Amino acid sequence: MADRRSQLVARVRELLAEALGASRTRSATAQTMLATARDRSVRVRRAAAGVPERVGAERDRRLAEIDARHASRLATLARRAAEAATREAPGAGSAEWRVWRPTPADRAEPPGATRVGTIRLPDAEPVPALVSLLDGGHVALDGDAEGCAAVVSALLLRGLGRAAPGSVRLVGYDPDRLGGALAGFAPLGTAGLLTFVGPGGLGRLLDDLVEQIRRINETVLAGEHASLRELAAATGRRPEPWRVAVLLGGDELSRHERGQLDRVVRAGAACGVHLIVRGVPLPDDPTVTRMVVTAEGARVGTLPVRLDPPPPAALVTETCRQIASVASAGPAPTPFTDLLPPPEQMWREDSATGLTAPIGEGPQGRPVLLTLGDYPPHALIGGPSGTGKTNLIFAWIGALAARYSPAELEFYLLDFKEGVSFARFAQGRRDPSWLPHMRLVGINVNTDREFGLALLRFLAEELRRRADAAKKHEVTKLAELRAVDPTGHWPRIVAVVDEFQMLLAGRDAVAREAADLLEDLARRGRSQGIHLVLASQDVRGIEALWGRPALVAQFTLRIALPKALRILAERNDAAQSLPKFHAVVNAESGLPEGNEVARIPSAGDWETWSELQNRLWRMRPAEAAPARLFDGDAIPRLADAPDFRALQAPEVGTPRGPVALLGEIIDVQARSAALRLPRAPGRNLAVLGTRVDEACAVLDAAARSLARQHRSGSARFSIACLDPDADPAARALYEDLADDAAWYDEETVAELVAETADGLGAPGATGAPHYLLLFAVDAAAGALATRAGSATGLEHLRRILHDGPERRTHVLAWWRGVARMRADLGGAGARTDQIGAWVALDAHGGELGSSLYPGTGGPDWYPRPWRGLFFDRAVHRTGQTIIPYGPSR
Repeated sequence: MADRRSQLVARVRELLAEALGASRTRSATAQTMLATARDRSVRVRRAAAGVPERVGAERDRRLAEIDARHASRLATLARRAAEAATREAPGAGSAEWRVWRPTPADRAEPPGATRVGTIRLPDAEPVPALVSLLDGGHVALDGDAEGCAAVVSALLLRGLGRAAPGSVRLVGYDPDRLGGALAGFAPLGTAGLLTFVGPGGLGRLLDDLVEQIRRINETVLAGEHASLRELAAATGRRPEPWRVAVLLGGDELSRHERGQLDRVVRAGAACGVHLIVRGVPLPDDPTVTRMVVTAEGARVGTLPVRLDPPPPAALVTETCRQIASVASAGPAPTPFTDLLPPPEQMWREDSATGLTAPIGEGPQGRPVLLTLGDYPPHALIGGPSGTGKTNLIFAWIGALAARYSPAELEFYLLDFKEGVSFARFAQGRRDPSWLPHMRLVGINVNTDREFGLALLRFLAEELRRRADAAKKHEVTKLAELRAVDPTGHWPRIVAVVDEFQMLLAGRDAVAREAADLLEDLARRGRSQGIHLVLASQDVRGIEALWGRPALVAQFTLRIALPKALRILAERNDAAQSLPKFHAVVNAESGLPEGNEVARIPSAGDWETWSELQNRLWRMRPAEAAPARLFDGDAIPRLADAPDFRALQAPEVGTPRGPVALLGEIIDVQARSAALRLPRAPGRNLAVLGTRVDEACAVLDAAARSLARQHRSGSARFSIACLDPDADPAARALYEDLADDAAWYDEETVAELVAETADGLGAPGATGAPHYLLLFAVDAAAGALATRAGSATGLEHLRRILHDGPERRTHVLAWWRGVARMRADLGGAGARTDQIGAWVALDAHGGELGSSLYPGTGGPDWYPRPWRGLFFDRAVHRTGQTIIPYGPSR
């Protein structure tokens, strides 16, 4: 029992010892943890004491970073805003006044907004404050009168500077100051760009603006475009000006005026009609920009703005003067390329039923088309010098040539005024290209009406050829002929005659025949595709034309340039108020209801035409040949004459009836005047007149062309020169004919005629041809008057003239006067049958009558330099005007 108790005590003691040990261990651990906690508490308190300082520093750092980022973004936004403002209001729209100048926008480019001041941003550059006016909306001003006046001046001047001169029209309504607020813009009034409406005129002004808006919506936009700005962007043209009405105060609006003002606000901006108002309440509308102006600045909407200073008064006045000057001179022409189709579309049109091409743009920006066909068939163009007649013709030719190939269209051009403007269409030294459609170009023909007559004869023959073909195929019109004969060459022909009144001037045979041919061509040419375009500076004095109402009636297409007279109908004066580079196009014989105004592009300069002509020249068919160029001031060369190059000597014997070429005929084909010399009576030539160079040229060409038809040694050329002035030309001919020629002078000419006359009766007298080339034969009258044997030299000459041609002996002689020739032939009553042909130089028509020319009174011949009248009894009914060939050396 005791042992058991002892064991229990021992066990309890062990447990108590273990518990004490555990307690001491936990106490030590707790003490350690307490010390650790106290240490952490100290550190925490110490750390907590430093937190506000660190947080404040971090906060300050983050705030500084945010401020820097904000400032950078604000500066970037300000820069971008300034750049955007510059793009939206370029040049004159935003430039500072010290460097300001007008910078008109292109036709299709919107003018942009206008600057009125700057917006101040903290820590950033000022940003331009813009107001949208032209093509944008309206501006309503309120507040300080002086500040509002500065804003009005700035808006107007910047708007004028961004638009083409004359494309902004201002209307001022200033009943309080009677226009004084716009006094600086007064120079615009001289060009009709600024008008003032007096007190009480506001209603009429608003009515007119509403009417303009209605007209533009109905006839210009016509449902195809929402605004003029959209139309300009789509077409590259702005057909209407901007209209800006400046309304500066006035009485309270009536109900009608209020309604009209509301209509202008709602619909005006789309039609280029804008308002700048002060003291006139405008209705709320998205197109209205409201500005409140104070002495310190302004507020645009809700945005505070620092206003720019007003433009200097001298700058306003000088700018308006320049704009008025340019506008008074008329708008610049549009580019010639506006008339042309894209390159890939050139020569795609068919001319079977007619020719249609634009000539310019109308007031609404749409092309104005000209048509030549069955109706209208022909055109009449009129306008004083300097109004652009030649430019219009060039523009029309270019528009047609770009659309129709040479197989569809041919041109014949004739210019009666002095100048070479049409020469560009033919091959030249400056430009080897030519217009492939061109068949004939006549320039400097003001003194050669015969060339115009030759063209009309050529067209009449072509008309007959086409009419015969149409009759053969049982058709009546060109379109039908082309359908039944597709392999034939039946292009439409357009003949342009500039200053055509020269052709009809006077009361001679040329004018009468030309008028008859014109009437026939005008009446019948339409059905066969031959169209006439006649142009003139002034047609008041053309009796030969206006005396033929049937002829005038055929020219139903009338084109009147500024100040043109008698082109349109009698009471149609639309051309009197036309600006430069414009024309009235009327396809109704000039009646007022047919008027259509066209703005004509610039087509007259070389560079413009060169690009188009070279393009079309490269497209030409392989068989195309250059146009025939006739220059009335140029002297043709024998070596270049096609008829001369075609001459050649036969391989055996001598030619039958050789041909002497005397000069170039004034005609379309550049033919040579030819005198055939067969074995027949009278086959001699007389050159009549005192002009040495021309007479020598005729004999020189005759001799050289005859020599070309004979082999060496098969013909004789006896050259006698009796005038010292003719000696150089005669000597040059003698030297070039070499062994076939013999030389005679005043001392030996009698021997020549005596030997030749005696040889006519000798055996074998009809052998080799013998040509006597006598230069100034009348100068040998003394030497030939002496008797040589049984007859005088003059009697020998008469025998040669009479009997020689049948024995192949021909006289080609120059007499320095008709009376001298008659004297050498036997006197005033002598027959002249032995002179079968003659060329008159400065001999007048009256001198050539009687036996030299059929009928009475002589030919209608008026001598002029380097021209001759050729008449061959065996061939001609009337004389033929020729141009002697120039010197061969």
